[in-house]
Amino acid sequence: MQKKITTLTLSVLCFPLALVLFEFAVYIANDMIQPGMLHVVAEFGVDISWVATSMTAFLLGGITVPWLLGPLSDRIGRRPVMLAGVALFVLSCLAMLWVGGIESFIAMRVLQGVGLCFIAAVGYAAVQEAFDENTAIKVTALMANVALIAPLLGPVAGAVLIEIWPWRSIFVLIAAIAALGWLGLWYFMPETVQPGSGPLPLSQIGRDYRAVLTDRGFIAASLCMPFMALPLLGWIALSPVFLIEDGGMSTLEYGLWQIPVFGALIAGNLILVRVSDRWQLGRSVVVGRLPQMLGATLMLAGCLLTSVPWFWIIAGISLTSLGEGLCFAVLYRFALTASPIAKGTVAASVGMLSMVVYVFGIEGLKFAYLQWGEVGYAALSACSTALYLWLSRGVLQRAMAARARESGEPALASQS
Repeated sequence: MQKKITTLTLSVLCFPLALVLFEFAVYIANDMIQPGMLHVVAEFGVDISWVATSMTAFLLGGITVPWLLGPLSDRIGRRPVMLAGVALFVLSCLAMLWVGGIESFIAMRVLQGVGLCFIAAVGYAAVQEAFDENTAIKVTALMANVALIAPLLGPVAGAVLIEIWPWRSIFVLIAAIAALGWLGLWYFMPETVQPGSGPLPLSQIGRDYRAVLTDRGFIAASLCMPFMALPLLGWIALSPVFLIEDGGMSTLEYGLWQIPVFGALIAGNLILVRVSDRWQLGRSVVVGRLPQMLGATLMLAGCLLTSVPWFWIIAGISLTSLGEGLCFAVLYRFALTASPIAKGTVAASVGMLSMVVYVFGIEGLKFAYLQWGEVGYAALSACSTALYLWLSRGVLQRAMAARARESGEPALASQS
């Protein structure tokens, strides 16, 4: 086990940069294909409901194996598990060259989504172990900014590429980016756990997960993040239908309207990096609650009261995304430290809970939109935001009280 890193230098950042290059490839596998999904469903002769199902399948892959990857990386080390996961993702992208129907396409989307398991259960656990708390939050926020270039550039790049090349070429490009990430991880990723010896007992895995998943404080901390992010994930899944199919926009116009949404998310992360040394840990969560409340209210009111609901959805999602950028890295740290169990298992549990909420939440948002239009989407998004605001209040109080006991400083008030 290496000493915790407290200072960010270029050489130190090579590992998180390599990891975020892979993360970028995984995310862009979702965001870049979204404007091309109308071409995919047209080629395979299926209806537009498969546009959102593609994203659901991708997220479903993120539920499949994190339960094993966390404990496995606790036992044999983070590096070998991470490198194997990146290689699997590269192969699943290249396999898109041979899919011949919507069923095989969706199957490959599930397999690509397994890449999410390695990011959450292995990669981010290694980052949290390699750096001390404040530095880990900075690194996580900086990584988020790089990863967020995927949804910012992905729709525009995807829209341009499908005008020039077939949609399958998108996955060849993604495979090349992920392969570069593999090389970077091979050279720079440190081993942050001491590999064990002997077999990995399933009984011990079961006991660890039982301890984690019966901890109410951990469950609340873990659920904050997906309920906070669900409106944005729903926007990514359904915005091609909102803007292209129903709004009559071109794919390029669709891509450009993503800029305020993801620009706000990046701005929130940059603000967090800037203030993390000056603000008491957790204050950014308190501050971030205000734009999240305003955004959900604006989105719902705009859909109910105006004739251009998509504009108000974009405005509201941009505000909630700003708040998400301020909160996410801190909430992730709170969730990961809410349980004393080995961090691989804890990170895997965070990832699984998040993916379950995302899968059911996106399908719920799709159903609400198909039944009640933009109002249904906005109403369910507002409910998700309200649930996050309720959960985060208690999570913040518990996390700050625990840190105050350790440091002897007064706890931060969580009222907002």
